[in-house]
Amino acid sequence: MTYSVAVSGASGYAGGELLRLLADHPDIEIRTVTAHSNAGQKLSAHQPHLRSLAHLTLQDTTPEILSGHDIVFLALPHGQSGQYTDALTDVGLVIDCGADHRLTGKDDWDAFYGGEFHEPWAYGVPELIVGSGKQREHLVGATRIAAPGCNASTVALSLAPGIAAGVIEQTDLVSVLAVGPSGAGKSLKTNLLASEILGSANPYAVGGTHRHIPEIQQSLRGAGGTGDLGLSFTPVLVPMSRGILATSTARIAEGVTDAQIREAWESAYGDETFVQLLPEGQMPRTADVTGANTALIGLAIDRKAGRVVVVTAVDNLTKGTAGAAIQSMNIALGLPEGRALSVNGVAP
Repeated sequence: MTYSVAVSGASGYAGGELLRLLADHPDIEIRTVTAHSNAGQKLSAHQPHLRSLAHLTLQDTTPEILSGHDIVFLALPHGQSGQYTDALTDVGLVIDCGADHRLTGKDDWDAFYGGEFHEPWAYGVPELIVGSGKQREHLVGATRIAAPGCNASTVALSLAPGIAAGVIEQTDLVSVLAVGPSGAGKSLKTNLLASEILGSANPYAVGGTHRHIPEIQQSLRGAGGTGDLGLSFTPVLVPMSRGILATSTARIAEGVTDAQIREAWESAYGDETFVQLLPEGQMPRTADVTGANTALIGLAIDRKAGRVVVVTAVDNLTKGTAGAAIQSMNIALGLPEGRALSVNGVAP
């Protein structure tokens, strides 16, 4: 069976990455691409690297144009997807790459986003620990999927095994991320200009204000965290177009051995294709995962500080967003999970 697909927000970074991956999917026909201010223009004017899709023209993003497809991907700014998802009742599978359907708590939405709260959908991180299983189980047969925030899924995948196994304390979690500016979207913003970023590292949303914090806490509670999850989260923009390198640390639980710590992560990801724990002593680089649907994890144990150190590298546009969405789509449709997705990065 071939599924007809529409991609909204197709002129943006996330939309472009969705199209790049979907273009090589044997079960997918990309029938419609939509945008807002760029409607009426050729897709190639905004995504010139997508040569196989150069014949497509961007249409207006309306429920009428998106309806009638088997699958619709929404790659829109936060707070804009809900107006369309409510109307797409005739579409068998809708996948939202924005935040509108990620959070389960209205209070968190009101505190970090504001505006109308929409019902939570199945969360698109298959490898994430949920209770005694994985989130993958909740994606089988799903008709509505919320793709993750790239920072949020990176940190959650980093720390969830330790929370689930009880080898780290949950009240003192610290994550510092080096992040490429493509995660902020394609809209022109002064702080994202090359003259502002090149040769500089720029922290932002410091002091518990980043919107991905409640999403991370929600995932860690699903993995077994209870009560107040003390998370200090600091992202830093660095001069690379795409990628996340997340360094997360947590205090080691009392009486836990080094072997038990490593076993927690090996047990969580030993059978996973797209989340891989590196051999002891190795740490990942963002260059290793560019263009890949892979999260690479390095694990170190700092006994002098009494902390576990988890370093995770992902491509924010691939595993962080579009790759996670397509991986989740494959699971929902009963297709091979890794179809059209690669574990191989592009380096140098």
